[in-house]
Amino acid sequence: MTDSSGTDQRLAIGIGCRSGIAPEAVVALVETAIARLAPEHAATPAALFTTRAKLAEIALAQAAAVLGLALVHLPEADLQAVSERAVTSSERVIALFGVPSVAECAALAGAGPGARLVLPRLSENGVTCAIAIGGPS
Repeated sequence: MTDSSGTDQRLAIGIGCRSGIAPEAVVALVETAIARLAPEHAATPAALFTTRAKLAEIALAQAAAVLGLALVHLPEADLQAVSERAVTSSERVIALFGVPSVAECAALAGAGPGARLVLPRLSENGVTCAIAIGGPS
């Protein structure tokens, strides 16, 4: 995907979840999120992004495989670096992960410099999802 200046833009899906969730719940929410994107943002995502704190969450890897996407576990510092741009906030998530929304921060960090949210956090069945797109560096 390119912007009006011809610069490549990276579409990133951020994922947060409770422990022990089913991969089907992740797949369903990601598919819902992609379907809600405005037409100008519709593109194949680069990957699913989450925090390294979710390395043991096998359902995320299983969902990524079903979706045909890579799963990238980002360092907590990367999520914290973009946390001021999150638009939703959970006190529980702040206490556990130090960021207002794992899904939004993972999407923003995954999309790269100049990223902006194109779909704020959605939440369903113990899974959260947000989508960001990279912008000019």
